[in-house]
Amino acid sequence: MGDTDDQGEARVFFELNGQPRTIRIKDRKAAATGARRPQADPSNAAHVGAPMPGVISSVAVAAGQKVAAGDILLTIEAMKMESGIYAEVAGTVKAVHAPAGSAVDAKELLVEFES
Repeated sequence: MGDTDDQGEARVFFELNGQPRTIRIKDRKAAATGARRPQADPSNAAHVGAPMPGVISSVAVAAGQKVAAGDILLTIEAMKMESGIYAEVAGTVKAVHAPAGSAVDAKELLVEFES
């Protein structure tokens, strides 16, 4: 027996050695329909990509904001560690593509600067 929740996970109930167990299984079909974020172009200095997979903890900038080199753009949490992502050059933020709380994969576009 099992059921599916609204996040694309199925819970399966079974008995092992006389003990009731429950496990969660991701529904691959549900994940395949999700929208993908654009990838950062490493040759484009206006793109800031995710250095590793993780969850965006906080976003310190907004579209239209001017930043100096070394200013913090956002923090990403991966493997129970938080890492800050800083601006490498001064510029104006064109768009923030990953809001706080969103899960990201490596090399996904997080922040885009005006060219």
